Amino acid sequence: MDYRLADWMSRLGTEGAFVVLARAKELEAQGKEIIHLQIGEPDFDTPKNIVEKAKWALDNGYHHYTPSQGTMELRQTVADYMKDTRKPATWDPSEIMIAPGGKPVIVSAIMACLNPGDEVLLPNPTYPAYNSFINFIGAKPVYVPVKEEKGFRFDVEDLKSRVTSKSRMIFLNSPSNPTGGFLTMEDYEEIAHVVKKHNLIVFSDEIYSRMIYDGEHASITQIPGMKDHTIILDGFSKTYAMTGWRLGYGVGPKPIIDAMTKIMLNTVSCVNTATQVAGIEALTGPQDEVDKMVEQFRIRRDIFTEGLNKLPGFKCAKPKGAFYLFPNIKETGMKSRDLMEHILTDAGVACLPGTDFGSEGEGYLRFSYANSVENIKKALSKIEASLKRLPIKA
Repeated sequence: MDYRLADWMSRLGTEGAFVVLARAKELEAQGKEIIHLQIGEPDFDTPKNIVEKAKWALDNGYHHYTPSQGTMELRQTVADYMKDTRKPATWDPSEIMIAPGGKPVIVSAIMACLNPGDEVLLPNPTYPAYNSFINFIGAKPVYVPVKEEKGFRFDVEDLKSRVTSKSRMIFLNSPSNPTGGFLTMEDYEEIAHVVKKHNLIVFSDEIYSRMIYDGEHASITQIPGMKDHTIILDGFSKTYAMTGWRLGYGVGPKPIIDAMTKIMLNTVSCVNTATQVAGIEALTGPQDEVDKMVEQFRIRRDIFTEGLNKLPGFKCAKPKGAFYLFPNIKETGMKSRDLMEHILTDAGVACLPGTDFGSEGEGYLRFSYANSVENIKKALSKIEASLKRLPIKA
């Protein structure tokens, strides 16, 4: 039978982390030891108080549908949390939508705000899910390089030069996946001027807002007038090690949130009820496990960065947030994908080529340090031995 797929499926991309994960699993099935440094998932358990609250919810009848926008209790809790963490901006529960993870917030925001032909300003390199669905609906990504020498931040003059009459939206991600880049309030002030002048919508991915090692998280919504231009993505997967629970939220102007909720209603109906109860506990319960996890990531970051900088042909900046390293490997003389493949098959260390995140990622690899110190040190040793079998440029 000829299984003909819709034409638009050719415009839908994949996510490299899951592709490499599958490849690594194949090698493991063949008996090869693999150290997984490719996937963006905390290697910690969800805090026990959150797990216990979910059990309590199941034992006490939280088994049925909720409103597609999410329970009022969780939306109010998110509103309170946003008020505490993005002062002086405040939000009403009607301006918040609960979703099964972060990607549905990305997808519903794109579907609600963009028409075919609209232009979207994106950092390059960037998280691939943005680009994938922008292309899928027929909008046009317009890439703004974020350079290593600027700390992987926007050059605002370059950004301005790429705005046209078709520009509709701009994506921000701080701290960033894949680079760990970190936008400052000064950056946001300059970006806000561009946004207001051209009446753009900002999609601000702040999923790593609690994973900051140097300085404090800032949001563009803290600038007067920018709340009305901005959709924020945040959630529970990274901060509370709840990747498998599938719980995130979008925060933004009510007309946009209403449209995004309509998409949720027509696709997933609502988020798991007991999971929403657990989300309330996550935000209002003890935060000591989060603090401990972030401190462990800081230790790993420092060890991994130092180790990579000792490898021939590697140069790695120390990121201020998230849990990724984006080392420059140009002096190895290898293309990103070729070196990734060599490290995977020869050293048994799984990472991602920078090109999985855009053309500006050529000459870089992305490592996740969501793994133990022991495994990070072991990976460094394996990579060092593997590099000796490559022709390294002086």
